[in-house]
Amino acid sequence: MRDHQVRGVRSRAAALAACVLTATVLAGATPAYATADTERPSAPGPITVVAVDTTWIELTWAPATDNVGVVSYPVGARFEDNGAHYSTDTNSIRITNLRPSRTYTFSVAALDAAGNRSLSDPTLRVTMPPGDDQPPGTPGQPVAYDVAATLVWLRWAHSVENIALDRYEVFRVDAGGALTRVSEVYQYPPGRNSTQISGLTPNTTYTFVVQARDEAGHLSPMSAPVTVTTLPPPPSCTVRSTVGQWPDGLVARLSVTNTGATAIDGWTMRWRFYAAQQLRSLWGAEVVDRDSSYLRVRNVRHNALIPPGGTVSLGFVATGSQPPEEVTLNGGSCTVAAE
Repeated sequence: MRDHQVRGVRSRAAALAACVLTATVLAGATPAYATADTERPSAPGPITVVAVDTTWIELTWAPATDNVGVVSYPVGARFEDNGAHYSTDTNSIRITNLRPSRTYTFSVAALDAAGNRSLSDPTLRVTMPPGDDQPPGTPGQPVAYDVAATLVWLRWAHSVENIALDRYEVFRVDAGGALTRVSEVYQYPPGRNSTQISGLTPNTTYTFVVQARDEAGHLSPMSAPVTVTTLPPPPSCTVRSTVGQWPDGLVARLSVTNTGATAIDGWTMRWRFYAAQQLRSLWGAEVVDRDSSYLRVRNVRHNALIPPGGTVSLGFVATGSQPPEEVTLNGGSCTVAAE
């Protein structure tokens, strides 16, 4: 009798241990298919539009197939170089917060539980309906903020737009009033309201106007015109550079000599100036602009004229150790001699 009771207790203990082991496997073990499944799902079927409005779209597609099962569909929405990513566990999705009149490329893929992703996924280009019935406001009159022999830099006040601007178009007004587009300034991302017009003829007068275009294709009125005369051909020049260095900066004094046979009446000068440098002070000139590699300055009132053989002086204090190099005057390269 006692042996029978002992065997019964042992059997119940073994059964309990088996239950505990089974529960542990179910709670924490990785399913066999998740580690053994290396087969990709098939590509979803073609994308179709179920419904669309100015700022949202509903898409559907034929479901993908998989040897175990598809768990989600990653969906992408791309406009030019910018995109957003979504996910759904069904074969349809509604995407909101889109922009009227923009052309988006939508894509969809299939993903299984093991992380395998389909290949050759379908895409669909859709231009959203226009939600804008108003043209942009007139851009501000352009200003020629820097002029060289073959280049002009223009900027203007932004156009007022109720939805979103697509771009500014800059036109040259030819003799007789004909317009020739010379630049497009796209507004995605927004912000830039300036451009460089190149390939011009030295010592020539040009007239430019600016027009705004919104994403629905509406055009603003033309801006007021700006007329500008390019400078004479780049002069011949030499620059004597005297630089004093200290551990965290420098002071540079420049003597610019006109070595050509024609007087220079108004000048713009540029030299190498890296983004990490900070300009502490400047004399004999005023700053026009700077970018990541160069500083551009122009004459002040008292030194605009440089006669043949004449010299003007300027200088600056800055951080860093980069002396003035690659110096140009009115677009022409100057010979630099360090002292």
